[in-house]
Amino acid sequence: MAAVAVSEAWPELELAERERRRELLLAGPGLEERVRAAGGRLPPRLFTLPLLHYLEVSGCGSLREPGPGLAQGLPQLHSLVLRRNALGPGLSPELGPLPALRVLDLSGNALEALPPGQGLGPAEPPGFPQLQSLNLSGNRLRELPADLARCAPRLQTLNLTGNCLDSFPAELFRPGALPLLSELAAADNCLRELSPDIAHLASLKTLDLSNNQLNEIPAELADCPKLKEINFRGNKLKDKRLEKMVSGCQTKSILEYLRIRGRGGGRGKGKAEQEKEESRRKKRERKKREGGEGEEEEVDEACRLLLRILHVSENPAPLTVRVSPEVKDVRPFIVGAVVKGMDLQAGNSLKRFLTSQTKLHEDLCEKRTAATIATHDLRAVRGPLLYTARPPQDLKIVPLGRREVKAKDLVRQLQLEAEEHRKQRKRQTVSGLHRYLHLLDGREHYPCLVDAQGDVISFPPITNSEKTKIKKTTSDLFLEVTSALSLQVCKDIMDALILKMAEINKYTLENKEEGSLSDAEADTAPGPLLEPGAEKCGPCPLVVEQVRVLDEEGHLKVVYPSKTDLDFRASHVTVTR
Repeated sequence: MAAVAVSEAWPELELAERERRRELLLAGPGLEERVRAAGGRLPPRLFTLPLLHYLEVSGCGSLREPGPGLAQGLPQLHSLVLRRNALGPGLSPELGPLPALRVLDLSGNALEALPPGQGLGPAEPPGFPQLQSLNLSGNRLRELPADLARCAPRLQTLNLTGNCLDSFPAELFRPGALPLLSELAAADNCLRELSPDIAHLASLKTLDLSNNQLNEIPAELADCPKLKEINFRGNKLKDKRLEKMVSGCQTKSILEYLRIRGRGGGRGKGKAEQEKEESRRKKRERKKREGGEGEEEEVDEACRLLLRILHVSENPAPLTVRVSPEVKDVRPFIVGAVVKGMDLQAGNSLKRFLTSQTKLHEDLCEKRTAATIATHDLRAVRGPLLYTARPPQDLKIVPLGRREVKAKDLVRQLQLEAEEHRKQRKRQTVSGLHRYLHLLDGREHYPCLVDAQGDVISFPPITNSEKTKIKKTTSDLFLEVTSALSLQVCKDIMDALILKMAEINKYTLENKEEGSLSDAEADTAPGPLLEPGAEKCGPCPLVVEQVRVLDEEGHLKVVYPSKTDLDFRASHVTVTR
C-alpha cells in the first residue's frame, strides 16, 4: 500500500524509471504540497534513478533540504538545478560528492552558511571534481566555505550576487587554486575589501563587484592577464578619480590607471619608475610585433580562421531582441548573433553544418538541458524580435517539415510518435525531437521567439520554424542560444558554434566540390554563385554582427559578441574588432 501511495503521489518518478530517462523536471502547482507531505525533502524514490543526468526542482517554497541519498543515488548527475526554493540555513546532509556534476544552481534560496557537513561536499578528495558553473546568487550567505576551491577545483563560473558576504576566503585566491575561473560575480553584497591576491586568478575575464562597500581597488587587479570586463559601480572609493572612472570608463582605461597611477607611490615602485617600466613594456611588445613573430604570422595567414566583428554602431540596421518578463521563470537567458559570409552551396557543406549543430546539442548543450541552439536564414527574419512565453494553446508555429500547429497539439503529436517508435523498435529510448519533450513537463508557458510579423520562428528546446529554415542558398544567418541556466552558458555555446562555422567555411572554400546546387535551388539563388578559383584569393573572413538583447523598457541586457566574447586563444584564429 505504501508503494502504491508513493507511486500515486509521484507519477513523474515512476514514468522516469519506466522510460529510463536521463532528465527530470519536477514542477507544477501540486509540487509544493507533495514536498511538504514528504517532510520538506525530496522523495527518497527520486534517488533510485541512477541514470539521471539532469535534475531540476524549482519554485517550491516547501523544499527546505534535498534529503539524504542524493549523492549515492545519482552518481551520473551532470546538472542539478534547485533554484527558488526554501533551502537553508544550511544543506543537511551536504550535497556531494557528485563526481560528474558540471552545473549546480542553488540560486534564490535561504542559505546562510555552508559549513563542513552542511555544505556542498568534501574537499579531500574534491566533492565536485568536474563542476564548471556554481550559482549561489540570491541567498543570505554571510561567508563562503574556506575549502570551496579544493571542493570544486575546475570551477569556471561563480555567481554570488545578492548575498551578505563581507569578504572572500583567502583560499579562493591562493595561487593555482582556481586556474580555470573566468567569471566571478559578487554584486550586491557587503564586501569591504578585495585582496591583492586576486591577481592569482590567471583565467579571470569578467569581474562584477558592483554595489558593495569597497573603498579601494588593489592595483594588483591589473595583473590579471585575461581580465576584459570589470564592474565596480556603486562602491564609495577613496580615490575619487578612480570612482569616477569606474562609472564611465572602459575596463582597459581603469586597469591602465591602476597599473600606472593607482598605486599612488604608497608602496612598491614610485610613479616615475612605474611609468618607465610601462614604457619599456610597450616597447618590448612593439618590437615583438615588428620582429620575427610578425613574419611567421604573415606566412601562416592563409591557414588562419578569420572573424570580423561588426559593432552595432557600424551597422545601419542592427537586429535587436526584446525580452518579455514572461520568460523569467521558464527559460530566461538568450543570446543572439548574425553571421554573414557562410558558403553552404558546395557539396556536403550544409550537411556538415547541421551535423555540427547536432553534435553541439549532444555535447556542450548536454542534450539541450543546458542550452538550445537555433539557426535561421537571415533573409527570412523580420526584426525586431520578441522573446516571450505563451500558454501552449496560444502558441502557434509552422515546425520544420510540418504544417502550422498549436504547441499543445505539436507536443501531443510528438508524444504519440515517440510511443509508436518505442513499440516498433521495442526500445525504451527515442530519437529526434522526441528526446526533448520531457524538458517541457509541468510547464504552464512555453518559450518562443516571435518576429515583427507576429510569426513564431523558434520554439526552444523543441524546433524552429519552416519560415526561416536554412537552405543551401543561405549565406547570412541569425543564430540564437537560449538557456535556463545562465547567460555565460549561452555565450560559451555561441562562441563554440561560431568557431565551428568558421572551420566549416574554411574547409568548404579550400575543398570545392562539384554539384553544389540542385537546378531548382540554382534558379532561385540570389546573385551570382562563387566563381571557380575565387577561394584562392586569400582567406575570406566571416562577419559577425552584434545583436542587442533588451528588456521590456528597452534597456540593454546583453550584447553579443562583447569584448570578452570570441576570445579564442588558439593560434589559428584571428578576430578583428
